[in-house]
Amino acid sequence: MTTRILFVCLGNICRSPAAEAVMRSHAPGLELDSAGTGAWHAGSPPDPRALAEGLRRGIDYNDLRARRVEPADYTSFDIIFAMDRQNLADLKARAPKDCTARIELFLGDREVPDPYYDDSFEQMFDLIEDRVQELMATL
Repeated sequence: MTTRILFVCLGNICRSPAAEAVMRSHAPGLELDSAGTGAWHAGSPPDPRALAEGLRRGIDYNDLRARRVEPADYTSFDIIFAMDRQNLADLKARAPKDCTARIELFLGDREVPDPYYDDSFEQMFDLIEDRVQELMATL
């Protein structure tokens, strides 16, 4: 059975699409997606600064488009990874009673800082790539 993973951040234009793209580059056979807890950027491509850092690392994910987490995601995915504690709290608060997904922080007990305002896209990718390597050993 294929593991289905959803990556979630606030707007789905920085952290979660980057995590989806990095994981896809390491495990093309997994069912992966990303979404945001908010819908401000729905339909938009990833942040250009994130895309540039991805391209610098050989990962092109310009085809992804932002979307908001939907109720069906809670039963369509096996794991929902939140990028920070607020995302985690929002996901758990919105989870329907029939939720079957495991909802947890992507980095275990740490957060992936939001690079949107401080331009820390290199650090974001470093954290994501390290965690994806760990996940590959367990999936």
